[in-house]
Amino acid sequence: MPRIFLTVAEVSGDQHAAQLVRALRQLAPSAVIEGHGGPLMSQAGAIVHWSTTQGARMGLGGVLRAWEVWRMLRWTSEYFQQNRPDLLVGVDSPAMNFHFARLAHERGIPFLQYVAPQLWAWRPGRIKKVRRWIDHLACILPFEEAYFRQRGVQATFVGHPLFDELDARRQTQPPPGYPERPPVVGLLAGSRRSEAAANFPRMVGVAQILQGQFPGVRFLSPTTAATDALVRQLGRDLPTLHVEQDAFDRLVPQCDLCLTVSGTATLHVAAYGVPMVVVYRMNPLLVRTFGWLMHTDTFALVNLLAPQRKHIVPELIPWLGPIDNAAETAVRLLRDPAALEAQRRALGELVQSLDRPGASLNVAQLALRMIRGPVFSEPAVIMPGADQPSALNRR
Repeated sequence: MPRIFLTVAEVSGDQHAAQLVRALRQLAPSAVIEGHGGPLMSQAGAIVHWSTTQGARMGLGGVLRAWEVWRMLRWTSEYFQQNRPDLLVGVDSPAMNFHFARLAHERGIPFLQYVAPQLWAWRPGRIKKVRRWIDHLACILPFEEAYFRQRGVQATFVGHPLFDELDARRQTQPPPGYPERPPVVGLLAGSRRSEAAANFPRMVGVAQILQGQFPGVRFLSPTTAATDALVRQLGRDLPTLHVEQDAFDRLVPQCDLCLTVSGTATLHVAAYGVPMVVVYRMNPLLVRTFGWLMHTDTFALVNLLAPQRKHIVPELIPWLGPIDNAAETAVRLLRDPAALEAQRRALGELVQSLDRPGASLNVAQLALRMIRGPVFSEPAVIMPGADQPSALNRR
């Protein structure tokens, strides 16, 4: 029976891993699936040795987690002496998973990275690590397959796992009544505690400005287990703020506009057709020191995926200095229903081109092929999905 080991570092990775575990169970019911991850991965049927999703950090905060990762690597190396896996799968979080890729390489264990590192935007020199330690990349953005193949890396576009996790019958129409009623604004501070700590205090400042411009405005903030307590504490001075854990798919459709951090959250908001302003607070020292390593003029995922990378949504990244620009942008959109509708239509067209489930099943097929034989290396179709054959099934 195949033995597959998954490594996950944060909440969204735990969601993707859980879907992958279910797909692997469907294709290989007898497989032993284990690794390091979170509660969703465990609930899907994997054996979780280390719980990793509560301490996910980025930037300088990630240094604080280095000791934990080192201990986890040491434990994993010793565990593999008696329980060698047939495949190691790193889910997102390249900062951590590069270490596990190196461990796998040194042990002669094939390594599949699910969610490619964004080298096209940040630190492209890491391609050397990818080529050396990673046997195959499962890419979730359409343009990434060609990017990595051109640089000598085996890569397959599998689709975006978000659309495996969303209800295909979800509500995408705008909430009724606005602008005759006060607006409802989402404050989405991210799934990591460090993200919320950096971004939510500034979001609260924007919300206080909106209170002065739109009497009766309400704010909704979906949280994760890692961010809930912090968001509640930081938002205590907003009397019309409603905070609810694990309620993204219930709260976001009620919003007329979202102020959201960058990342998968932007595509998640777009999937409900909700207009947004995208922000991301970065450490000023890192920006000043390493800003020259950034190689893209846009960071918001919905803008990256738009034709010619057209800026569908306004973004303020890095979100440094005063919060006035974000507040002014939100006010301008809320006072212009036509602009909100135009953004909503553009987001709907973008999502329509991507909204096909099947990413998890495609990755599971690729994982099993890596165990059973040579990695399939023909180019993938433009968008694998349930309504068309995946490149992994052709031959």
